[in-house]
Amino acid sequence: MRHAEAYSRLAGVYDELVIDPCHDRWASFLDDLWSADPAGVHSVLDLCCGTGLLAGELIARGYRVVGVDASDAMLALARERLGPEVELGRMTLPELVGDGVFDAAVCTFDGLNYLTPDELRLTMAAVALRLRPAGWLVFDLHTDGMMDFTISNPVVAGESAGTGFVISSTVDPDARTCDTTIELMRRRAGDSFSEQHRQYFHTDADVRASLQAGGFAVTAVGEEYTHEPVDASTLRATWTARRLPM
Repeated sequence: MRHAEAYSRLAGVYDELVIDPCHDRWASFLDDLWSADPAGVHSVLDLCCGTGLLAGELIARGYRVVGVDASDAMLALARERLGPEVELGRMTLPELVGDGVFDAAVCTFDGLNYLTPDELRLTMAAVALRLRPAGWLVFDLHTDGMMDFTISNPVVAGESAGTGFVISSTVDPDARTCDTTIELMRRRAGDSFSEQHRQYFHTDADVRASLQAGGFAVTAVGEEYTHEPVDASTLRATWTARRLPM
């Protein structure tokens, strides 16, 4: 089995195998959240934009979206989906170069879980520089509940659209890391490859400290893109923060 760089070969089947049909619901949550801002939200920076699924939903709701991602393969698919008029760029967080200030920034589907705690802190500071005062930062993170769930379910296997997959995860609860191998087998083509990913389970204290150091105030932490409070069963928490005046 051939090994590939993370999100290179996986990009081609990502939407079918990894993503559930959630982006319409998530975009509606964001649209409702931002509608209460008297200053208005018109421009959005989509961090770790992937194949452009959320960007497409936000654009359909009238927002101007700029997307950045570390994977050329994912960006190529986002370009096909969004068209040539949408600005997309290759960046690896905490790098966030470019011009322009946005009303809001988003990072969905555990993109920030790929950052070390130090990288998370640097990313928050970099994002703050790209937001207007009182600009919004909304992102999701895996929780301790997800860490416990992954420890209890280290292997997930299945098949979709003729592609078989095995996702094997090893969690180090002391280091709060998760090393995952994703193996994909295309039945018809007889092709197989694997990708390796490392994610970090950030503590609430680290997230809050990173936001505070970056110049943000946390306004809410809820169950996955809802206003419901998190509890022990929450697997994905959605954080909402506002940039403080400089």
